[in-house]
Amino acid sequence: MDEPRGAIYLDYAATTPVESEIVNLMGEFLGYEAKFGNPASRSHYFGQIAREGVELARDQVSRLINAEPYQIVWTSGATESINLAIKGAVRASEGRHIVASVLEHHAVLDTCAWLDREGYEVTYVEPNAEGLVTANRIRSALRSDTALVSVMHVNNEVGTVTDVGAIGEVIAHHDAVLHVDAAQSTARLPIDVRAFGVDLLSLSGHKMYGPKGVGALYVRDLDLIEQQMHGGDQEFGLRSGTLPTHQVVGMGLAAQMITAYPEKAAAVAELDRRLVERLTAIPRTSINGNPDRRVPGILSVAFEDVVSEALMMALQEEVAISSGSACTSDRVEPSHVLRGLDIDDDLAECSVRFSLGRYTTEDEIDRATERVAQAVNRLRAIREI
Repeated sequence: MDEPRGAIYLDYAATTPVESEIVNLMGEFLGYEAKFGNPASRSHYFGQIAREGVELARDQVSRLINAEPYQIVWTSGATESINLAIKGAVRASEGRHIVASVLEHHAVLDTCAWLDREGYEVTYVEPNAEGLVTANRIRSALRSDTALVSVMHVNNEVGTVTDVGAIGEVIAHHDAVLHVDAAQSTARLPIDVRAFGVDLLSLSGHKMYGPKGVGALYVRDLDLIEQQMHGGDQEFGLRSGTLPTHQVVGMGLAAQMITAYPEKAAAVAELDRRLVERLTAIPRTSINGNPDRRVPGILSVAFEDVVSEALMMALQEEVAISSGSACTSDRVEPSHVLRGLDIDDDLAECSVRFSLGRYTTEDEIDRATERVAQAVNRLRAIREI
């Protein structure tokens, strides 16, 4: 399919483009050059130089979140990281109880549902009246046999930020492991696993301007989890399989670039304010989630009397937006996140997500919002006929 001319990409929460510098580095680890070797082949130069790339990337990611390099375990993406964290932690614990919020990504919810079928018990915490998963709500859900608590740092649909530091303080006084899904926050907010009191933290390469197919799991103590994928002793014995060196070094450089250029996230905040101002100028438009606790760059908007599928279809060749998580874009029922926030189903079905990134421009915001306003007015007019 050819790219529509002049199309505007506002779906950075689904995936981000890869920086050209990262693409060039990845290429160095693919061709018939010294860097193409298997990083597990320590007996010769080809493997050793590939391993150097992997370990440099491990250091780059660890610096981004204030961890130690040995605490970074490479995976195929955030979904695998989440599975390894949750399944691995409960299998390493004598506890049979899990706590998660109803607002989590399906990678968390589906993993918890599977463990529920395996005999574990899961408590799903509802947000408070302000739409936030709070430390007090987590504290109320804890039991003496709670093995793990899983919360997301930044919600992938409405952009609300969870105070994981406050939750970490609660967990510190309880014999449970805290896992945080940080896929959406890595490129948007500072992350300090030590200050947060986090035990496990999931990361995704393609949400932070790195390649798809690679992720990482921060593990505070390697004894906290059991290996879930078997067949080798790679990654400190926690994750078997030959590492995709080119993807790993790509994610590492992406992490370094976030660390080196924090002003890029600040620029998104300015564009976010412009986007909110122009969208809310459209009559009968509202913002989903807590506007005071939302990260700049992820915005869920409800256009009353305009079904989201119809709006996205009307804009598909002009503006790239989504109805929520890319992992659930084939589902037609209202988002579980919006339902969890107690948003009426009719309004939830009229909600779409806009997400900005470092390549978004002011001109794109202006052109996109103009086209959205035109499409909304046209669809409302059709509905009234």
